[in-house]
Amino acid sequence: MQVQLYGIANCDKVRAARAWLAQHGIAAGFHDFKQHGVTQALLAGWLQQLDWADLVNRRGTTWKQLPEARRNGVTSAAAASALMLDRPSVIKRPVMDLDGKLHVGFDADTYSRLFGKA
Repeated sequence: MQVQLYGIANCDKVRAARAWLAQHGIAAGFHDFKQHGVTQALLAGWLQQLDWADLVNRRGTTWKQLPEARRNGVTSAAAASALMLDRPSVIKRPVMDLDGKLHVGFDADTYSRLFGKA
C-alpha cells in the first residue's frame, strides 16, 4: 500500500490525518506545499481524478483574503489551477494519494473505512 499525503504541516486537518495514520501504523510520505511547492504536473494529475471545485478551499483564510475579482474569476479548471499554483494554501487539505486514488480532506471515519481499521 502506497500512501502520500499533501498539505501544509501546520494545518490542523493535515496534523490530524498524519496523527491518525501514525496511530494506525500506516507509513505515509508527506509533501509540504510550503517547502516543496506544487507543480503544474501534480495539479494536472489531480484534476484528472477530482473536480477542481473539490480542490479549492473556499472556506479558508487564503480564499477569503483574495480580491473579490480573483475569487469570481475561478470558474474553470484552468483558472483554479492557476490560483492553486500561485497560492498553494488555497488547496483543500489534506490531499491523500492512496495507491493512485485521491481523497481530499480528513475524516477519521472515512480513513477507517479506506484502511479497514475499526
